[in-house]
Amino acid sequence: MQPEQVIKRPLILTEKGNILREGENKYLFEVNPRANKIDIKNAVETLFSVSVRDVNTLVMRGRMRRMGRGRAKTQNWKKAIVELKEGDKIEFFEGA
Repeated sequence: MQPEQVIKRPLILTEKGNILREGENKYLFEVNPRANKIDIKNAVETLFSVSVRDVNTLVMRGRMRRMGRGRAKTQNWKKAIVELKEGDKIEFFEGA
């Protein structure tokens, strides 16, 4: 799997993401549901030229939403919390 296919988008507009980024040097990404921790680590190191210390993943369950008159379930998606080594940071997040 290519690095561009592993990472779908960064999660930068959440309060939890800001606290983790500023205090613990951790960054949040939405990733491909089929990607494992090794794929995610390699993709982040390749795309952003940083050293990754740890990767934690979790599957966010879809929730019930109104769709017209009825109800439908949104899709499940996978979130990755990536911890970087001391001194490394991703410049993409600094402008947010």
